[in-house]
Amino acid sequence: MKFAGMGIAVAVFAVLASAFSPPEPSQADKIARGKYLVEGVVLCGDCHTPHDEKGEAIEGRAFRGAPLTFKPITPVPGFADKAPNIAGLRGWEDEAAVKFLMTGIAYNDLPARPPMPQYRLNRDDAEAVVAYLKSLKPSDN
Repeated sequence: MKFAGMGIAVAVFAVLASAFSPPEPSQADKIARGKYLVEGVVLCGDCHTPHDEKGEAIEGRAFRGAPLTFKPITPVPGFADKAPNIAGLRGWEDEAAVKFLMTGIAYNDLPARPPMPQYRLNRDDAEAVVAYLKSLKPSDN
């Protein structure tokens, strides 16, 4: 009898725990979180958005790729001279992009070229960033 009561307690706990589990975020929630991360935390636009002579982002060109306006003081092998277009994440499968943001390793098993940092985002944040960037209208450049 003692075990039967314990089984009921475990079943009740499981039902209650599932009732209080946070719901899976909607796609709109993921995109909103990704926008916050991309624009307010990770600051992808600092490199991936072209800026005018005053240093202000050029309207309508967000995340469309841009020449880098800085160089290392000493030579850095493989240092990129421009940041690629990331609007729409053309050419990236979702899981490869998530892996890149979680590990710093791209779909070709290579790290990003400097100065791109090797981010170590958690899965939820990486998925949110990918959802946001994929929600942007892709550009051909």
